[in-house]
Amino acid sequence: MHIRITKKKLRLVYIGGIASLCALFFALFSFVYANFVAIEYNPAGAVASSTEVKGETPVPVPTLDTVLYDKLYAGLANYPSTTPSTTVRIWPVKGPYPKAGAILPFRRIVAYYGNFYSKQMGALGKYPTEEMITRLNAEVAKWTAADPTTPAIPAINYIAITAQESAGKDGKYRLRMPHAQIDHAVALAKRVNGIVILDVQVGLSTLQIELPLLEKYLKMPEVHLGIDPEFSMKNKERPGTVIGRFTAADINYTSNYLAKLVKDNDLPPKVLVLHRFTKGMITGYKQIVLLPEVQIVMDMDGWGSPAKKKGTYQQIIFPEPVQFTGFKLFYINDLKAPSPRLLTPKEILDLNPKPVFIQYQ
Repeated sequence: MHIRITKKKLRLVYIGGIASLCALFFALFSFVYANFVAIEYNPAGAVASSTEVKGETPVPVPTLDTVLYDKLYAGLANYPSTTPSTTVRIWPVKGPYPKAGAILPFRRIVAYYGNFYSKQMGALGKYPTEEMITRLNAEVAKWTAADPTTPAIPAINYIAITAQESAGKDGKYRLRMPHAQIDHAVALAKRVNGIVILDVQVGLSTLQIELPLLEKYLKMPEVHLGIDPEFSMKNKERPGTVIGRFTAADINYTSNYLAKLVKDNDLPPKVLVLHRFTKGMITGYKQIVLLPEVQIVMDMDGWGSPAKKKGTYQQIIFPEPVQFTGFKLFYINDLKAPSPRLLTPKEILDLNPKPVFIQYQ
């Protein structure tokens, strides 16, 4: 069969080929441009975008204000004016500057802690969602008013892996929360323009096993981590029967794990919260290595009267400096008799050093 190609048909084929090449070029340009777009997380909850197109002047990379960092970090040390000049001042701790984008000490984190399945484990599960958000925002405002030089940022501090009284199918005495619940925590943090802290209670498991299961979330710039030595059962006891512990090796493993995520994914530094109310819960503190990609907070986790809580902070947190400190307040346990009230922000800010992480349970 003979096919006759006229000039008109040839012209249509030519025009069609040019159109196809234009479409291909546009698709290629769109792909290249999209892959040069970078999203940078702002600790205050805002998201900013910057672009870098080949051949054009790149947008400057964010840098750390080291002068302000030094001023704020030194200001956390709160030695009384009567302290003798001969006293060895162990705060603030010398260490590397953090990577740009660090939250601490520029902001104070005010967190609501708990699990959505339990009213007993903390504020996140105790109050209905809208009431919880209102209460959290009120606490954030209270702390910003108490210390305007360090504006507070809200945090949803969700227990993503909980220690259990029952062994479970694998005998590890811990329960992993479904991703839908963690997604809910992330969504709540977006609503309050804050961050997420995922808490881990390993039971008879290990950090090496549990942390990679949360990697999807830890790769998010707004998601940080807390690990609870109280429920790290080194001698295979049932959680709740004795107080567990983490060693410096456990903490260094966790810091290095987070630091790799930060470097591999170009993230701002991660905050790592360590809970503590006895000396034995954290061992070998002098061997804990500080990294630019991770900011470590030693959180005073004990409950009781104002005098008891301040005493625990002075006896457990103050003498073993690591980097930053935190303070937990219990809406229920801190009011058990004979305790008359919760500590006020002013009283907590009078502690040495000043906590930059406040947790409500």
